[in-house]
Amino acid sequence: MTDHDRLFKELLSTFFLEFVELFLPDAAAFLERNSLTFLDKELFTDVTSGERYEADLVVRAQFQGEISCFLIHVEHQAQPQKDFGQRMFRYFARLSEQYGLPVYPVVLFSYDSPKQAAAQQHRVEFPGWVVLEFNYRVIQLN
Repeated sequence: MTDHDRLFKELLSTFFLEFVELFLPDAAAFLERNSLTFLDKELFTDVTSGERYEADLVVRAQFQGEISCFLIHVEHQAQPQKDFGQRMFRYFARLSEQYGLPVYPVVLFSYDSPKQAAAQQHRVEFPGWVVLEFNYRVIQLN
């Protein structure tokens, strides 16, 4: 059986700069092109459920003309998943805490259906008060 997830990650890693230039031109504009460093697999454990999660692709990059860096986190999702935005927020929070760098979160949706716009944010709110609004970039290939 073909490991499509592994092949997809390999393809994305090989052509990462081209991916950013094509789908994230705003990020490409402030990215120092020769500064990309692919980080080792980032594993996270949800202590409440005991489940382990692995971030698909995390790249450290330098801001153009600066010494400061940031992370680009790309998550590939082949099937719709309930509460996916919450998972993206957890990755964001853990990466931010671990590295102390700004994180540019991106999701690449490749599932066939439903053919509708995917959510681009995770919100925590109470009546009359938004506590958190976390946004992530969405690239939808269905």
